[in-house]
This record gives sequence, structure tokens and C-alpha cells, in this order.
Amino acid sequence: MAAANSAGRRRWLWLLAYVLAFVAFVVLQQTYGGDEAGPGGSTSAPAPAPSSAAAAEAVELLKSLAVREPDPSGGYDRALFGPAWTDDVTVAGGRNGCDTRNDVLKRDLVNIKLAPVTKECTVEAGTLYDPYTGREIYFRRGVDTSSAVQIDHVVALSDAWQKGARLLDAQARKNLANDPRNLQAVDGPTNQGKGDKDAAQWLPPNSEYRCTYVSRQIEVKAEYGLWITPDERDAMAGVLATC
Repeated sequence: MAAANSAGRRRWLWLLAYVLAFVAFVVLQQTYGGDEAGPGGSTSAPAPAPSSAAAAEAVELLKSLAVREPDPSGGYDRALFGPAWTDDVTVAGGRNGCDTRNDVLKRDLVNIKLAPVTKECTVEAGTLYDPYTGREIYFRRGVDTSSAVQIDHVVALSDAWQKGARLLDAQARKNLANDPRNLQAVDGPTNQGKGDKDAAQWLPPNSEYRCTYVSRQIEVKAEYGLWITPDERDAMAGVLATC
């Protein structure tokens, strides 16, 4: 009888340990692994799957780009690319009555809220699934909050200036600065960390987005006749080889 009671107690202890472990797991999931994120919160978001056909096309387009060292950066001024977020461009989305920044926010954010009486232009709030980090970021317009989401020039304007943009006319430079193919809403601090670096110097932390990122840089540089450095070519080719 004593042996039976002892065996029974052991079974109950094992059962109790299992229940406590399960409860602890649920609590940890709710605390650290939830699917929702409030202001400033973040969760992992699925990155776009790279297309092998698109990667192959980017490889061929990469071969068409001129390869040379950059010109000195002297003379670069953001104003040479026109007023920031001007609507006076001849690329997609231009002259539609909304500034470029809000056009990109409307394209890249979900669950957006538009400000009233702004021709449905001004994005007041929304959620970004940031391709550069894989994070979910809540955006709310305001002096202290807007910078959480910034619009990145996929090909930085200073980099473009050193690699052929100085040879473009004023309208072409405005188009480059406001071309939707060269713009992406992203995590603000990550955008600041990128600065004016090219693909040999910086790639998105989210490795699953690098194929798309490099492909877009190649497309933009080809469209505007910009060149790449040898290191940049090698970095781009290395990324595309993994796609």
C-alpha cells in the first residue's frame, strides 16, 4: 500500500510539473511573442520572398551598368534634386496633387488613417511592416513621432551625385529624388544608419530583403544612367547569387 501511494504521489508531481511548465510557456508567449504591436512596438513580419526570375533579370541588368570609381562628392547639395517631396515630377505618381512623401506612406503602410480636408493626401497614422528590419512599426504623424518612419532613397542622392547624377538635368534629378522605385518607407533609425552608403558599404539588416533591395538599386541606376564602383558591383553580384 505504501508503494502504491508513493507511485501515485510521483504521478501527481509529474502532472503538476507539466501543468506549471505549460502555464509558464503561455505566459512567455503572451509577453514576448504576441502578434500585435502598439505605438513604438514591434514584431517580426514576413519578408517578401525574392523571385528567382527577377533576380536573374537583375543579374543581366547589372552587367549593363558602367563600372568606375566615384567622382569627388564636392558640389553635392540636396537642393540640386529639387524641393523635398515635390509633386512636380514626370514619374509615376507625379502631379497628382499629393506630395511624394505621403504617396509613399500610402503605398507602403497598412491600416492608414488620412487627415480630413487634405484631398486624401496626408497620412495621419498607419502600420509599417519594415522591409529593412522585419519589424512592425506604428506610425503617427507628429513632431515627436513622425521620424519613427522615414522615406529612404534606395539609391542615396549623395551616392547618385558621385556616380553620374551631376550630369543629369534639373528635371531628371527631381525625378530621381521622387521616383517611387527609388523610395521606401522604412524604420527611421535604420535609415539614419544607412546614410549615403552604397551596396558595398551597407545592406538591410533583414537578409531576406537584400535581393529585392539590390535589384531596386540596379533598376534605378540603369534607369538614370548611373554607374557603380567595382566593390559595389561585387557586392551586388554576391547578393544576387543567393537569391
